[in-house]
Amino acid sequence: MGLAAAFWIMAVVAVIAALGVVFLRNVFRAALALVLCFITVAGLYITLSADFLAAVQILVYVGAISVLIILAIMMTREVQQGSPANRMKIPAFIVAAVLLGIMIYTVTQTPWQIAPESPLSPTTVPLATKLFSESGFILPVEIAATLILAAILGAIVIAREK
Repeated sequence: MGLAAAFWIMAVVAVIAALGVVFLRNVFRAALALVLCFITVAGLYITLSADFLAAVQILVYVGAISVLIILAIMMTREVQQGSPANRMKIPAFIVAAVLLGIMIYTVTQTPWQIAPESPLSPTTVPLATKLFSESGFILPVEIAATLILAAILGAIVIAREK
């Protein structure tokens, strides 16, 4: 009962945070709502016994993407409000409603297979061991980290005032 309650509480918080991302006019606060949404999605993964996905969600989205978005917002001056009103609100709403209908139809019509029981042991350690020690994927991960660091430093150099 406790795990199901935690799942639904985090699901409600994730939806509220996602709505905050869409409706908040302050860009920085919208970015913070996005961080909250990413964290609650990681919590949802934990309640579903998908601990590796939760770890990846925290590392990639909360740790990298959110920091990059907040850094970009902080580097751009004079951008405190979102985009101004335009004529595309109604067509965008129609496209979003059609996509929502397609997703609802897909989710309700898919025969989902449910595992009879959750995994007995965590899957993060064996999967990380397989990825980073046996297969030799550690070098591409380090190269990607170096490229991301170079991109962030380049953005700082470009954005700073002369």
